Amino acid sequence: MSAAFLTIAGVTKRFGSRTAVDDVSVRVASGEVAVILGPSGCGKTTLLRLIAGLEIPDAGEIWLDGRQVAGGQRSMVPPHDRGIGFVFQDLALWPHLTVRKNLEFVLESVKVPKADRASRVRDALSLVRVEQLSERYPHELSGGEQQRVALARALVGRPRVLLLDEPLSSLDRDLRATLRAELARLKRALHVTTIYVTHDREDAAVLADCVVQMQMGRVISVSGVEKTEERA
Repeated sequence: MSAAFLTIAGVTKRFGSRTAVDDVSVRVASGEVAVILGPSGCGKTTLLRLIAGLEIPDAGEIWLDGRQVAGGQRSMVPPHDRGIGFVFQDLALWPHLTVRKNLEFVLESVKVPKADRASRVRDALSLVRVEQLSERYPHELSGGEQQRVALARALVGRPRVLLLDEPLSSLDRDLRATLRAELARLKRALHVTTIYVTHDREDAAVLADCVVQMQMGRVISVSGVEKTEERA
């Protein structure tokens, strides 16, 4: 078994009297895609936010590449220093910025030199096949185009871990299938350690190296996925 790149050890998160994440432990190897399956409200999104540093665990520890980033009810490493790329369920594209400027904002925040930013933006947009949309605003894009731009924005900073929160949930069946295939292509090309949250078992069947089942804030099973020619 490969050494874990991401380790979540006994993590609990409460909001008032409600326990959103309850003593969760998960290990993900470098380059693996772990798909977290479960119904709405089971704690999937909260777990992503804990990994990203947007929430602080009430108990347990989170480690990235051998470095503890959270534990003891505190954050040791702030979100911008964790090397995380995050595609939120609502995409959270900045509506007043063009596609290019959405990506440039990320590069500025991680202190990429100005001279390198144009090529980094171009490469990220090309990777998800929307380079021709760089000067458009989010409201000028279709749903599928917005999904691709959100993914490009998450990738442009060259993250060590990619977090995807139900990225295809708002799309129709045909577009879901198209973008699922695109994600499979990117998985093969990039080998980025990825946590993919969904309630769709077809996403897991195509993309997952391991499947984590959650229910009522707890992990109820972790299983590997058999490789087939159809899978990523």
